Amino acid sequence: MLKKDILLCGVGGQGTVLASKLIAAAAMQEGAKVHSAETIGMAQRGGPVTSHVRIGEDAYSPLIPLGCADVIIAFEPAEAVRNLAFLKDGEAGTVIVNSVPVMPVTESLKSSGYTGGEMIDYLKEKCKNVIVVDSDELCREFGSAKFFNVAILGVASGTGKLGIAGETLLEEIARRVPERFVEINKKAFLKGEQIGVDYET
Repeated sequence: MLKKDILLCGVGGQGTVLASKLIAAAAMQEGAKVHSAETIGMAQRGGPVTSHVRIGEDAYSPLIPLGCADVIIAFEPAEAVRNLAFLKDGEAGTVIVNSVPVMPVTESLKSSGYTGGEMIDYLKEKCKNVIVVDSDELCREFGSAKFFNVAILGVASGTGKLGIAGETLLEEIARRVPERFVEINKKAFLKGEQIGVDYET
């Protein structure tokens, strides 16, 4: 039976919660037991959003213990670093991270020069498995970075790290995304999935 602990993190407005719901629904569709929970701080104002998805019979609590996440899917580099303590050590854990930072209001007011690059460097230094994805580049053909939440889900699917069939995730996208956006979200997912496949080959 499938057993996975998946943590998704980002800031308000990036679609982190929808991505976690798609993973949870797809896992349940495949017959797995799922617990999930979100911790949201000032999400509408660009505050941190963290979603825990625990798949498997052994998941008695919806929150992933420190050092137990198989995968961290990070929509923002600083949020990846902030949640890194949840990741399994060594080869067992994988970070899939957006290289494009989202500037908190406090940082933009101070003009601190935060670019996200130092966070990516730190992740590569601390983790054996880091997949860096540029949301602007990935979503350019779709005209908006708002499709990145589904695209990065595709990246995770393509690596095989989720343990869930891509077809099942596509079915949940069709069920849970507003109808007029289904096809473009499917295209974003498939483009991300190919990036994940290429990374693993």
